[in-house]
Amino acid sequence: MSKPRIAILGTVGVPGGYGGFETLAQNLVEYHDATAHRSDLAIYCSAKAFPNKPETYRTARLRYIGLDANGPQSICYDALSLFDAVRRGDNQLLLLGVSGALALPLVRLFSRARIVTNIDGIEWKREKWTGLAKAILRASEWAAVRFSHVVIADNQAIADYVSETYRARCEVIPYGGNHALDAEPDPVAVVNLPSRYALALCRIEPENNVALILEAFSGLDTPLVFVGNWDRSSYGRALKARYKDHPTITTLDPIYEPRGLRAIRDGASIYVHGHSAGGTNPSLVEMMHFGIPVLAHGCSFNRHTTEGKARYFMNSAELAAAVRTLSPQIATRIGTDMGEIARRRYTWDQIGRAYFELLSNGRGN
Repeated sequence: MSKPRIAILGTVGVPGGYGGFETLAQNLVEYHDATAHRSDLAIYCSAKAFPNKPETYRTARLRYIGLDANGPQSICYDALSLFDAVRRGDNQLLLLGVSGALALPLVRLFSRARIVTNIDGIEWKREKWTGLAKAILRASEWAAVRFSHVVIADNQAIADYVSETYRARCEVIPYGGNHALDAEPDPVAVVNLPSRYALALCRIEPENNVALILEAFSGLDTPLVFVGNWDRSSYGRALKARYKDHPTITTLDPIYEPRGLRAIRDGASIYVHGHSAGGTNPSLVEMMHFGIPVLAHGCSFNRHTTEGKARYFMNSAELAAAVRTLSPQIATRIGTDMGEIARRRYTWDQIGRAYFELLSNGRGN
């Protein structure tokens, strides 16, 4: 059997910065290296994000496309990556996200490469997309399911959606989160914060129910530390201004530095997760490894991720009630459950093994 030639496409590149797919790509490279996997591995990177353009990262060869990996250029970025991988003779293509999926019919026409696509969440349903962008994303999702040899869902609820909508099956492979424990905490990051607090951490977007969380905690004595990109949108700036003088609410700008992020997470006694779209959210599985109680929006994605063992809310009143009634005994039980689930399902060793088994054995053709 010939050695698999694997290309990972659809990310900014490695080493990974902020972003779920970048973290996934980096951890797949690290698994490939640590296990001395019998395959050639290439990662496509945005030349705009890596001006020095190193040729390799650990055991992976790096290839560069001169476009942004995100935003309006992402469709062309992914399509050019796909065509280049085919031209170079790669026979296992792992496409992360559906941005380039409209190119897949052409790839299938001229190549025998096996295409494995992680479709991420149900992107076209996100509130931030309207009109033409929503239509393109929906068409891209269809193309990804129709023209990929294997479709990966990161959450059983996504797999159920694909089955109901397209009569197709998915391989379910979630994300790992144990890397969140790797960095040593930086005590400077928490010097001005309460000794214990509830933590929320996300992109500041309506679908993450930021306003709902802030409203709930505005009437509670429990301190809330909320980390996010507040200044990126008028929505975020308005919320930040509204609560900037609240005595128990602290809004922090994004924290990407691993040591600072570890310290912020270590100081939390509750994690509040407002995401209501997508699938298995990386920030949720990362926080589950800290073994603290999770209060999550009650959408099907979060319930699957936490196996129904977190506490759930659908509005601000339910969230406030969940905080008020969280006794020490219940908090300990939920935290213990979250840690057990995280260690059982969301470690990178398991995720890496699942991906490389899928990319090496030809299942799904």
